[in-house]
Amino acid sequence: MSQISPSTPTQAGRISTVREHKFHLLFLFLLAYLVFYPYIQNSGLEYLAFRVFGVSVTLLSIYAVSFRRSFVFVALVLAIPALAQRLLLPRGDQGTLALLIILFSFAFDLFIVVVIFRRVFARHVPNAETIFGALCIYLLLGFSFASLYHMLATVQARAFYLDPVSNIHQVPNRFDLIYYSFGTMTSLGAAGMTPVSDPARSLSVIEAILGILYLAVLISKLMSAYQTDRGA
Repeated sequence: MSQISPSTPTQAGRISTVREHKFHLLFLFLLAYLVFYPYIQNSGLEYLAFRVFGVSVTLLSIYAVSFRRSFVFVALVLAIPALAQRLLLPRGDQGTLALLIILFSFAFDLFIVVVIFRRVFARHVPNAETIFGALCIYLLLGFSFASLYHMLATVQARAFYLDPVSNIHQVPNRFDLIYYSFGTMTSLGAAGMTPVSDPARSLSVIEAILGILYLAVLISKLMSAYQTDRGA
């Protein structure tokens, strides 16, 4: 009778490893989604591959919050419009249907953020996985504010001004708003894109404050507790 070598990982062991590092995986997928977004094309294999990757990010987000069946159920319901946004990438000038898709996609991202936040900051002793969970929240906040800006650009056609010197189009697309969101959240600014309407400026201020406070207070607190625990 053949025996399994102790050094050979079993299937159960591999599944357990994935479960223990699902925030790590989600962070890597979110980061890759952000990095590869500018390089998609309007057609062809790259276009299709990126949309399949976007679907993978959504499904992995659901898996990351699969602590309870109720969480999975709510996430699956909200994921339907989120998947539509990942596949169709609607522009901000495409009317009511695009607005509803963006709205529910924002609700999905917000739900994932809240569940991960409760999971991460409920731990008294953080570990490496909770640190990655906190980083996932940071990236998801950037995408969530991009959805808010997208909704605003749908309702107010001139909420943002795109400098024609720096942009080849005048209507902001999804990546323009992601670029603006992360530029605002990190306080780096988004050259060539300016909030014009009062709601756009107000959201920009709120995101900038949240981005600074999140890094200065919550992330630093987690890292300090993690380092203290390892040094003990």
